[in-house]
Amino acid sequence: MNTSGQLLREARERHGVSQKQLAMRASTTQSAISRIERDRVSPSVGTLRELLYLLGEDLVLRVEQRDAGIDRTLNEANLALVPALRVRRGLAFADFVRRNRGGRAKRGEAA
Repeated sequence: MNTSGQLLREARERHGVSQKQLAMRASTTQSAISRIERDRVSPSVGTLRELLYLLGEDLVLRVEQRDAGIDRTLNEANLALVPALRVRRGLAFADFVRRNRGGRAKRGEAA
């Protein structure tokens, strides 16, 4: 994954624009552009979007759901239950965990 500085530098070089030229377009300094490109500072999304826009490019952000090892179908099924039943199941699970906590150590000791 590219950093914001890498994205800006690649776009600037793609368009054959110097740091100084981009700085003039953005009403800032060449050193400010340099700090962003070297990842010394992290620009806001709005600033990065504006700098890329000045180069003739659009910043497109995307959010993707990732698999975090969660069984989403189980969550959906539990959320479909009435609250009282969800609470009862949660308490039953907590009791199960309490009863079985350290179960491996006990089995290991018996061996």
